Amino acid sequence: MKKILAIIIAVILLLFAGWYATVYYTTYSKGTRSGELIKFSNKGVVFKTWEGEISQGISGAQIFSFSVEDSDKEVIKKLQKFQGRYVKLTYKERFATISWLGDTKYFIVDVVEEISPHFRNK
Repeated sequence: MKKILAIIIAVILLLFAGWYATVYYTTYSKGTRSGELIKFSNKGVVFKTWEGEISQGISGAQIFSFSVEDSDKEVIKKLQKFQGRYVKLTYKERFATISWLGDTKYFIVDVVEEISPHFRNK
């Protein structure tokens, strides 16, 4: 009986490890988005994650929510510096969310400040 229980536990652990490796290391898509950085914060009760939002429209109707991994210290510093400014985000999208990494499937890998298209000709 103990041998069967050990096999079942081992299979469950292997399945979880396979799922985690697939979600973490496999990128579903990559891309860029531009908009005004309207929110960036470190939130959570059990797992603290970096979460943010950019507004992609004039009325703020289209919001892009994203996460940043704790290990990306340079990206975190840039996002804190660019709060309220127009930015271009480079992201990678994962297959699913992982609660201890972030609330979204979109993880920012680079951020660059840009000139807002609303004020280019002024």
